[in-house]
Amino acid sequence: MLRLHRFKQHLVLRRLYIAPHSAGNILRRPCFPVNPALRRSHTTAMTTPVASTSQPAQIPALDAPHQEGNKKKDKKAKETSAHPLELNPRPEYFDHRLKIFEQLKTEYDEWVKQQPRQEITITLPDGSQRKGTSWETSPMDIAKEISKGLADRVVIAKVNGELWDLERPLEASCSLELLDFEHPEGKRVFWHSSAHVLGEAAERHYGCHLCIGPPTDEGFFYEMAIEDRPVVNSDYPALEKVADMAIKEKQKFERLVVPKEKLLEMFNYNKYKKYIIETKIPDGTSTTVYRCGPMVDLCVGPHIPHTGRIKAFMVTKNSASYFLGDANNDSLQRVYGISFPDKKQLVEYKKFLEEAAKRDHRKIGKEQELFFFNDLSPGSCFFLPHGTRIYNTLIELMRSEYFKRGYQEVISPNMYNSKLWETSGHWQNYKDDMFTLDVEKEKWALKPMNCPGHCLIFDSRDRSYKELPIRMAEFGIIHRNEASGALTGLTRVRRFVQDDTHVFCMPQQIEDEIAALFDFMQHIYGLFGFEFHLELSTRPDNYLGTIETWNAAEDQLKKALEKFYPGKWEINPGDGAFYGPKIDITIRDALRRAFQCATIQLDFQLPERFNLKYRSADEAADAGKPPPRPVIIHRAILGSLERFIAIITEHFAGKWPFWLSPRQVLVVPVAVPYREYASEVADKLSKLGLYVDVDNGENTLPKKIRNGEIAQYNFILVVGQDELDTRSVNVRNRDDVGTKARTETLPLDVIAEKLLALKNNRSLHNKLE
Repeated sequence: MLRLHRFKQHLVLRRLYIAPHSAGNILRRPCFPVNPALRRSHTTAMTTPVASTSQPAQIPALDAPHQEGNKKKDKKAKETSAHPLELNPRPEYFDHRLKIFEQLKTEYDEWVKQQPRQEITITLPDGSQRKGTSWETSPMDIAKEISKGLADRVVIAKVNGELWDLERPLEASCSLELLDFEHPEGKRVFWHSSAHVLGEAAERHYGCHLCIGPPTDEGFFYEMAIEDRPVVNSDYPALEKVADMAIKEKQKFERLVVPKEKLLEMFNYNKYKKYIIETKIPDGTSTTVYRCGPMVDLCVGPHIPHTGRIKAFMVTKNSASYFLGDANNDSLQRVYGISFPDKKQLVEYKKFLEEAAKRDHRKIGKEQELFFFNDLSPGSCFFLPHGTRIYNTLIELMRSEYFKRGYQEVISPNMYNSKLWETSGHWQNYKDDMFTLDVEKEKWALKPMNCPGHCLIFDSRDRSYKELPIRMAEFGIIHRNEASGALTGLTRVRRFVQDDTHVFCMPQQIEDEIAALFDFMQHIYGLFGFEFHLELSTRPDNYLGTIETWNAAEDQLKKALEKFYPGKWEINPGDGAFYGPKIDITIRDALRRAFQCATIQLDFQLPERFNLKYRSADEAADAGKPPPRPVIIHRAILGSLERFIAIITEHFAGKWPFWLSPRQVLVVPVAVPYREYASEVADKLSKLGLYVDVDNGENTLPKKIRNGEIAQYNFILVVGQDELDTRSVNVRNRDDVGTKARTETLPLDVIAEKLLALKNNRSLHNKLE
């Protein structure tokens, strides 16, 4: 299950800079050679980009000063910031860009005037139609005709399925959709436009050279090169003030198509933009730039009508990065932000950040003594006894399902000769993300995934069609060479374990196997209370095999999705693995955050590359026919166990359901004479397989109970004279908040039975039935 980070950086560049009308074959490679001028010197000491952390997250968006924030913090920011709000005089490239832009814009406007005007028909999603005039009527005109409220709310248009600026004239009869901020595509456009405002503020404040500024799932960022100073938290108020000035000016976003040679002239001051233009824009073609105020940027767009649509804007954090994500390139600085069309949404967002900080898995992991990290093995988690309980419970859950669902568990080596990876294609496509070793003058590597090893297991003897499907599962240890700066708690590590399965089946079995996987996935996610969303990720640029094979594989996955989840899935173009298309399953936690965990990947390539085959039913009848090849379905549900533990830690906020809890029961005696009975209770429950502790220490009874509550024990059993006499326990439920009075007393045998049933039922509710 691959994570091709450089390839995704390549996709970001394509989406930001390659205009739909550009001709030619746009770079088929995810990693491309970079001009030496863009590479950093290896003799110069560099700070590690995007500081790795295993400590609880620091939230600059909450802790840093802001333009409208705590007055004491703002005063401190003014005292520590020695830089003016804006550079004076401003950088020369401002006037240079604007001169070229205005000259070309004048020529374009004159060309538009000369276009013939014709009556056109605009069809809305409900089937109704409006009349307009080509090269004059814009989507915004149609929105205003419908209602002023819609015109004020709409963010972007879709014309014939293509995103389109609201003020850009329609050129012919078309279908039209109007999207607001709540629509996913509307939100991305809004945040993309906000990134331009951030870029303008950065240029005006730092005089920097901008690189890329895309929207993200949580806002936007802009990367920039600043020669003489780092970005620090005390810069945030200045950036927000300049951004606010641009917003109040209601600067229009103006679109212009510019030929490659003019682009190189316009951005001749910026080596990063020049590199993108030279490598991404084919000779003889054009792409678009957008202007807002004094800022002109290379960008496909589209954008909101003007900056005044942004009602709330905040800088959230900053970090270091590398140009194009390559550690050999220049070190850059990245500033992140968030924005909304309503100030109330920013207030809600800050509350969300506060709650997320409370739930941070690194914070809870430290408080509950679940795991830790050490710099002597960065990106590799040390699970403590209580964390190991959670880890093992998840594995036991999956193993119990494997037994019911016909899976066979295997164990394969951790290290292989490079010849294996050359056969699989990983050496050519994934080598930079692998840990390689020199052993006896040959190249070896720690495995970054289990699939090639499972191919060797399948091929270890002759196979018959009667054996298929073979559902091969492994909790294999995986190593991936993540950049040190990207390591983040349990969510991004170098050493991890996947609940990995490879189903070897006949083509006619694919539909049934995928149906079974959907059922498996729904069952597991239901145990955690997760909702999920499905996406079909299709052929990437660096695909292996033939387009015909890919098309067939994608068609089969589309049919399966439409059969079981009709209308409830989306296409994610170009994001498939290099060996096959995949279904990515995104779950949402208690804070409505999205995480991609499960994946179902169809692979026709590895069976071909490893020459896998099986004996068919008609082998004897047609001896000359080559033996058929199996299809491989790659499947993970939890994904990385480490990352899944991070997700559920934050999902449950450390209040574990009983079956998963590392601290299920605490037994507390009311006084010294009852310590022996408390130990007896704990011993009886422990022998049933429950995690039980007894507090026979010197603290007072209220202190012991409070300690148990803080440690998130699901149940605290209090024992005294009455309980000793009746062989019972007094039960306190963690989720009965604020209960101080004496609670329910149950016979010891009854509580043992109820606790065991609660564990076996794997209920989300901490309730004894």
